[in-house]
Amino acid sequence: MELVDTLFVIFIIMFSAVIHEVMHGVAADRLGDPTARYAGRLTLNPIPHLDAIGSVILPLLLALSNSPFLFGWAKPVPYNPYNLFRAPRWGEAIVAFAGPASNFAIALVVGLIIRLGLFEAMNPVLFIIVIVNVMLGIFNLIPIPPLDGSKILPKLLPPGLSDAYESFRRQLEYNPFVGMGIVLVFIMLFGSQFGALVYSVASAVAGA
Repeated sequence: MELVDTLFVIFIIMFSAVIHEVMHGVAADRLGDPTARYAGRLTLNPIPHLDAIGSVILPLLLALSNSPFLFGWAKPVPYNPYNLFRAPRWGEAIVAFAGPASNFAIALVVGLIIRLGLFEAMNPVLFIIVIVNVMLGIFNLIPIPPLDGSKILPKLLPPGLSDAYESFRRQLEYNPFVGMGIVLVFIMLFGSQFGALVYSVASAVAGA
């Protein structure tokens, strides 16, 4: 990948990740928790959201190593699940899903623009935006802490399994490096398959 292309993809990842995190905060705010708003995180200004490792270093390393897919994140938006009084049972899952949902929404809108041929000369650039957002959306739904899927899955499981998974999730959340280690192992073991899945879904969305 050329340097200019790499920097552009990192730029797209960074802003898509920022939107992802802002939507977590917006969802929490709508459900009764103003923590993100008070912290100044309900803004599209990327500066408060950038994480040196997740927003720059990791995407750059993956690009330079010719990884089958690129990934990154912004600083997690803070929220207090005990304040989500407008949805006491599903609040945490709704807040978690708001991030990936925003990425899927971006992918669908940009995919529609491609399908309609509104800016044909920019289709290669637009398709990269679709790929990045499909990738962020799907990847964050993997139920491994600290990914969003780990907060959604327990709400979908029957009570016994849900309690067991919640215990597993809490253990990993107390040891975030273990969770990230599992995520990195996933990338190394299944990166090619995941990249192929992302490309297939992105192609279907964009009609490519």
